Amino acid sequence: MMNPSKINEGGKVYSLGELDGTRVDYDFSKILRYLNAKGKLLFGKKFHIWEENLDIVYRLSVYMIKDTETCEKLGIDPEKGILLTGPVGCGKTTIMKLIRHIVPHIRPYEIIPARNVTFGFNNIGYKIIEDYGNNGLYCFDDIGVEPIGRHFGKDCNVIGEILLSRHELFLRARTKTHGTTNLNADELEERYGKRVRSRMREMFNLIAFKKDAKDKRQ
Repeated sequence: MMNPSKINEGGKVYSLGELDGTRVDYDFSKILRYLNAKGKLLFGKKFHIWEENLDIVYRLSVYMIKDTETCEKLGIDPEKGILLTGPVGCGKTTIMKLIRHIVPHIRPYEIIPARNVTFGFNNIGYKIIEDYGNNGLYCFDDIGVEPIGRHFGKDCNVIGEILLSRHELFLRARTKTHGTTNLNADELEERYGKRVRSRMREMFNLIAFKKDAKDKRQ
């Protein structure tokens, strides 16, 4: 039986807390130590979690481990997905790729660039909307900056249509959707319309980097 409080990474065992019967008492300092180590394996030896991002990482960690008491204090609904927003280069994609590893006993979401979904639509059409809209666990990366889809001369706001389908999936099966975006709420509404923005409010917990967050890619 898997012990979710221990993770074996490259022959080294990292403890994330203590297993008490069937419940793990997580320790954020231990989670952080593991994430820094895992980040170096995934993204290179220069990787480290910036101090200015600790609050974001904490909120996402609490959400991932389903600490319902702390989630409630922070205004996070563990039944919804995550929409991580912030300026270009602040580390949104990296953190969403990394944070899923602290719960290896839970089926992970797949990270899909929104622009790739649109390119897929351009090639094979509406089946893409069915494929991504009706099942699966996904984090759509860079929502809102993808081009409009075009298939056989017809334009389609592909991600907007997928988000509407994912909202129905959320209501029907409580299947979560995650995403990252550089856009604010008004910009998302301008891109996708009021209906999609309203559905996004129902589907997502909004977790935001500060507007002046550093561009980590510089």
